[in-house]
Amino acid sequence: MTASALGAHVSTAGGLAKAFDRGRDLAATALQIFVKNASQWRGKPLGDEETSVFRAARAAGEEQPVVAHAAYLINLAAPDPAILARSREALADELGRCAALGVDALVVHPGAHLGQGIEAGLDAVAASLDAVFATLPEQGPALLLELTAGQGTVLGHTLEQLAAIRERTERRGRVAYCLDTCHAFAAGYEVGSAAAVEDFLAAAERALGLALVGCIHLNDSVGERGSHKDRHANIGEGRIGVEGFRRLLTESRLVRTPMILETPMGDDEQGHARDLARLRALVAG
Repeated sequence: MTASALGAHVSTAGGLAKAFDRGRDLAATALQIFVKNASQWRGKPLGDEETSVFRAARAAGEEQPVVAHAAYLINLAAPDPAILARSREALADELGRCAALGVDALVVHPGAHLGQGIEAGLDAVAASLDAVFATLPEQGPALLLELTAGQGTVLGHTLEQLAAIRERTERRGRVAYCLDTCHAFAAGYEVGSAAAVEDFLAAAERALGLALVGCIHLNDSVGERGSHKDRHANIGEGRIGVEGFRRLLTESRLVRTPMILETPMGDDEQGHARDLARLRALVAG
């Protein structure tokens, strides 16, 4: 048995709806996209036509999960009031875009405390989430807090930190989680064997509840375990190995959880195609 939703982060160059053509080229059954330029604070407003075309393109294909990834500039724990305000505004904007497009969930990195300390940083992220949700309709896409590699003062590199952020929010019903194999490994979790993944999933069940894991990023790691380096490698070409990926793909509790590649594309732009083939072969074999 393999994950019912396996795919990749795909480009939206030429229009957001182009993501579905690229997904079909990969035979993907799940997609991740950016709903605006991920390296900029602001994006041009979504027009009604673009929204309608995106929704129609999604409806025309096979039913599949679609998640988005938030801009990398966002720091929900920023001690600088101006950066904090821009981060909150940007997150609210992206959640609004996801709602308009019908995207299921938005993945976000919690942020970095930049010297405030971990506890103060976790409080700051939770306060930011409450401030953002206060500006939005009660119902909408889920926000998925991503497990991070923990470089520098980046928060969210332990399962317990992710759980603490959700617990401290008032609107926790809108908050769930995204796990990332590269980040987990770089943060110090062992995920390279079937037994190690069993232990990791047990820890995630205790800390988060697997039912609240809304997405998993499947990435190998350039860095060693515990290196705190957020550098993705193609499947089977990094330090993690392949057996952990096989175990994740055959976990019955995750059969409906979108599993998304964010691996390097390579000079020929075929990196995702090769990685998806490797993952499918792991399960078939």
